Amino acid sequence: MRLFYKFRYLQRWGNTQLWQIKNTIKQINSLSAESEKSMISKSAFIWFICICAIVIFLFPIPTFAVQNEQINLTWELLQERVKSPILREGNLTVDLRKMVIDLRPENAIFRDNFYQLLRKELQKTGAKALGLDLSNSVIEGDFSGSDLGLRTPLYAQGIAQIFTPMEQEQLESLRSVCLQSLAVAFPNAKDCKSLLSNQSNNSSNIAVFRGALIMVESRFNGEVKFPNTFFLQSVNAQGANFLKPTNWDESRFGRTVSFSGAIFHAPSSFQGSIFFEKSNFQNSKFLDSANFQGDVFCNDAKFTQGKFQQLAKFNSSSWQGKANFSSVIFNNQVQFNKANFYQFLLMKDAVFKQVLIFRESEFNQSVDLQGASILNQADFSDVKFAETAFLNVPGLVFNSNQAKILGNVGEIGKKMIVPTLRGNQTILRNLSQNFRLQQQVSDANQLEYTKQRLRLIELSNQLVAVNINTASVNRLINLGFSATQVTEIIQIRKIKHFRNISELLVLPDVDLEIYNQLSDKIIAIEPLVLSGWLVKSLSWLLLSLLLLLSGYGTNFWLVFGVGGVVISCFGVLFWLVDRYRRLSPVPIIPRYYETICILFSFTCLISGSLLAIFRNSGSPWLTLLCLFIIIFPIPGMLVWRLYQQGRYHDLMDISYLTEDGTLRQLRLLIGRLPVIPRNPSFRERYMPLLWDRRWNWLNYYDFSLNNLVRLGFNDIRLRDEHLPGIISTLAWYQWSLGLLYIILAGWTLSRTIPGLNLLIYLK
Repeated sequence: MRLFYKFRYLQRWGNTQLWQIKNTIKQINSLSAESEKSMISKSAFIWFICICAIVIFLFPIPTFAVQNEQINLTWELLQERVKSPILREGNLTVDLRKMVIDLRPENAIFRDNFYQLLRKELQKTGAKALGLDLSNSVIEGDFSGSDLGLRTPLYAQGIAQIFTPMEQEQLESLRSVCLQSLAVAFPNAKDCKSLLSNQSNNSSNIAVFRGALIMVESRFNGEVKFPNTFFLQSVNAQGANFLKPTNWDESRFGRTVSFSGAIFHAPSSFQGSIFFEKSNFQNSKFLDSANFQGDVFCNDAKFTQGKFQQLAKFNSSSWQGKANFSSVIFNNQVQFNKANFYQFLLMKDAVFKQVLIFRESEFNQSVDLQGASILNQADFSDVKFAETAFLNVPGLVFNSNQAKILGNVGEIGKKMIVPTLRGNQTILRNLSQNFRLQQQVSDANQLEYTKQRLRLIELSNQLVAVNINTASVNRLINLGFSATQVTEIIQIRKIKHFRNISELLVLPDVDLEIYNQLSDKIIAIEPLVLSGWLVKSLSWLLLSLLLLLSGYGTNFWLVFGVGGVVISCFGVLFWLVDRYRRLSPVPIIPRYYETICILFSFTCLISGSLLAIFRNSGSPWLTLLCLFIIIFPIPGMLVWRLYQQGRYHDLMDISYLTEDGTLRQLRLLIGRLPVIPRNPSFRERYMPLLWDRRWNWLNYYDFSLNNLVRLGFNDIRLRDEHLPGIISTLAWYQWSLGLLYIILAGWTLSRTIPGLNLLIYLK
């Protein structure tokens, strides 16, 4: 190695000398032109200079020339560095920087002495622990770092006899974290189990590295072994190169850990390790398999801009802080089976070229997949999401023809959210198609519901928000713009209309602060004429009704609940107008038994319907408000008018409702109308309801069911003689609502039945 550096120095020094020779030759040429009587010819002088240069090359290289290069670590130099530690990053460390440390088997004597001397110095008890600095060094052969630690059991008596009071306090504070993670992350970790016992156990021994470990830009040509090691101080391995396998299994990192920019050329294993403070693997490259199974990250963990070339395992890991995998490239499979994420999981702009597995994992906060690329398969099967946990997927790069997203049926679709419709229509369409291909109709419908809900928000903004292309000067000023800013906006929109509100940032007087304040209150669209505004208003109204009453055709139980409310309310209404007619001169009122039955049944029906609405509607109170507007204003005014004017007609003591007396069966009455024809033969077939029967109150629900969904046990209609027009209007009103309800229910069924759904959407 020394000959190599000498050769490089000779080459550079020789080039410098030749450059000086050339300059000298140029000077000689100029002198020879002035003096033709020179005693030494030019050719002879050139030969003289070349001979001098060759002689100089043969001299030994000065020692100062290699003082900045790596030097071989000898036994004498090691003793000297151990005796004179330096202060590095606030810690006393043995300075072995820029060394070539030969620990190969053929250098066994030096290797054994190296470990023996460093172990003796690093394990000394004292107020200040001694660290090790291997920055910019090259380590030949295997590096058994755990052999440099203080081998000790972790039961209470052993700790008290070996460590300083400060270190004892630190270990005691780490004890609770270790035990809390024992059952979840690594149930076979012997050192953590030993904390529960006061008896010594040789199998529970652990190597305690008391000082700081610095390996910045180090190069390890052999294996690195730190298994079952407890680092009480920080570990800094920024930019380190590990050419052979590294073993950090069941290690404990009591302070910050940094492998930023490190390159692992061979398999690396951190299985069962605990990171008590922040861990930094930013821009690290794992060119072979990476094993983080059973790890516990008690603080934030950063893997941003890293690269995993082969299989990456994070199974059964516990992340108590933020887990940041933004802009990471996974070229092979990555596994997070049974992982537990207490905080946010950030995977923004990450690339998954092979399978991503989160099977049986738990998420307590959101997972950010914004801009991520899923090119193969993402498996979220049996994942547990907290109520506040979601999959944030805006800008997700996902092609349903090439990749798949798996998850629990009826759950995974509800957990996928995007903030706006703009720019996310393609991903919503691809995700919906992905679930339809897997016959997860409920998840596909949930994404369709999300898409239409965002479309409703967009329509609302277009109708309500201030359009900067048409807003007046006063309105812009009242909104919060200054006079100067309004002037610039007016001048720009005279030339061309704004296409996006972000174009306001181009204006010199519009700063980011005012933009952020008003971005939710303004829009930039083409000016709307009256007809265009009316079309958008009708679209908004229709879309609102579809979302509130059926989840945009994605929730049949919501439609069922809406139908139950309408049927029960109109059933009671028809019972009221038919059985409670007047108090004088001859009272025509229902019996107490019938009143109790109708009220009790109404309470049961309305309760079940409300339960279905509240369990399935995204905005149950708005759904009820919508139903209230549909059911009560018009029928309420008609009933009020009916009792205000009174009833004075023939056949007052006979029910307004008649039933077909020829058949008694369940009927699907598609073409049925609410009033019987005037033909006398129909009057003979249809007979008035019997008021004196105890089950008579059921007929009113049957009539309401017939009117709404064209289904009933009997064909019950209104009579055609001596019928108040208001009662006929009530029946026709419900019948009209029934047409709309049948269309809504049929459309919803077509979107929720798997076979029919596939026939419609994948044809």
